[in-house]
Amino acid sequence: MPKRNTSDVIVVGAGVIGAACAYYAARAGLSVTVIDRGPVAGGTTGAGEGNLLVSDKEPGPELELALLSTGLWQELAELLPPQIEYEPKGGLVVASGEAGMRALRDFAAGQDKAGVRAEEVPADRLNDLEPHLAAGLAGGFHYPQDAQVMPALAAAHLLRAGGGRVCLRLGEEVTGLLTTADGSVRGVRTPAGDMHAPYVVNAAGTWGGELARLAGVELPVLPRRGFVLVTEPLPRVVRHKVYSADYVADVASGSAALQTSAVVEGTPAGPVLIGASRERVGFDATLSTEVVRRLAAQATALFPVLAGVRAMRTYAGFRPYLPDHLPAIGHDPRVPGLLHACGHEGAGIGLAPATGLLIARCLDGREPPLDLGPFHPGRFDAAA
Repeated sequence: MPKRNTSDVIVVGAGVIGAACAYYAARAGLSVTVIDRGPVAGGTTGAGEGNLLVSDKEPGPELELALLSTGLWQELAELLPPQIEYEPKGGLVVASGEAGMRALRDFAAGQDKAGVRAEEVPADRLNDLEPHLAAGLAGGFHYPQDAQVMPALAAAHLLRAGGGRVCLRLGEEVTGLLTTADGSVRGVRTPAGDMHAPYVVNAAGTWGGELARLAGVELPVLPRRGFVLVTEPLPRVVRHKVYSADYVADVASGSAALQTSAVVEGTPAGPVLIGASRERVGFDATLSTEVVRRLAAQATALFPVLAGVRAMRTYAGFRPYLPDHLPAIGHDPRVPGLLHACGHEGAGIGLAPATGLLIARCLDGREPPLDLGPFHPGRFDAAA
């Protein structure tokens, strides 16, 4: 990937969203420069579990985006190397009581009308899917469309798949945007020099608000911290992505307070990943023993077999949260030449291909595969 100072488009951010934007723009015949102040997947992507989910999304724009991405990930899994660990293992959402089952039935019925496949699993059949699940659960729903990838490797291989049309510049921080007399964006400024392009894509994730402010506009992206526990390598004791019904409510919540709900999944490499927590504490990455305690307790309540398993490490990441829980995707009407592809919160890995494809359609002028209106970057502007 040779360095160059002029491209058709500059993508700021080398996480999975930026990588997908670069990949689909390159496929559209555009030359792309991807710039990041850190390494590939050095931010939220590298701290993610790699979830590709439809099961946690209610009918609406985000679910439409997720369903589009589901098909695109299947295509990418055929194209990219097996090291991305694409695994269409499906998800299992479980309820502890009958009230939870009623809520899951209502949720799944709405999703069914939107194109999501969900199969009710009675209590006496749960162990057919997950032999090590705790006894006494009321039942659950199986979502065969849920899948998983290894996010950092997925981002790296998407960038590589762009071929010679993608130039990668790491360790270079964007300190300003280059503009014309009428305010149109024409590139970026870095300590290493200026880079020129008629379009700049803000794929800076949790730091997308900072890049927007360099352009003189507001995009209210906030960090929402989450922790993941990683166990020692195990035989495949968890076959699906398994989580409690409470997780869906936590995803939809805008609360700044700490929320934890058990999310447990195995990986091809052996370790079990345990989440999920959400809280808004700025960019404080300090280890929270309270979060770790809650996650461990909730995971072992779902899978008692994990009680005797060692947790090898824990890590934190910051989800890029926007107040209406929808990402900003597309042209910024306030700054010609600036596009946004950020604010996906905890769904960025799953939504990356659809986001990249939509950005490419914005750049090449072809009809997008779905309505971009709900993701309009200017929707938070008081004058919008």
